[in-house]
Amino acid sequence: QVQLVESGGGLVQPGGSLRLSCTVSGFDFSSNLMNWYRQAPGKEREWVATISSAGGGTSYADSVKGRFTISRDNAKNTVYLQMNSLKPEDTAVYYCTNRLRYWGQGTQVTVSS
Repeated sequence: QVQLVESGGGLVQPGGSLRLSCTVSGFDFSSNLMNWYRQAPGKEREWVATISSAGGGTSYADSVKGRFTISRDNAKNTVYLQMNSLKPEDTAVYYCTNRLRYWGQGTQVTVSS
C-alpha cells in the first residue's frame, strides 16, 4: 500500500545537473518530514538533505550544501532534489524516505566523463 518511487536519475558529466523526484502514496505525505539519502559504491548509506512537512525548513549535508536544493509539493505528494555542479563523488543510488520508516527503490545517479 505504501509506495515511494524515485525517478530522474541518469548519467551526467561533471558540472552537470539533474532533478530527482519522489512520488509518495499510502501515508500522509503532507504530515511527514522527508529526506534524501544516498549510497555510493562501497560506502554506507548517508544522509543528503531534509525538508520539513510544510517545506519551510531545510538542511543539507556539508558535502552538497550550496549545490543541491530539496523542495516539495504537498499537493502532488512529491519531494524533489535539484542537483547542480555535480561531481564524480556524487555518484550513488539516491533514496527518499520519511523518518527512515519507508523507503523507495532508489534511482541511480552516475557522474562521469
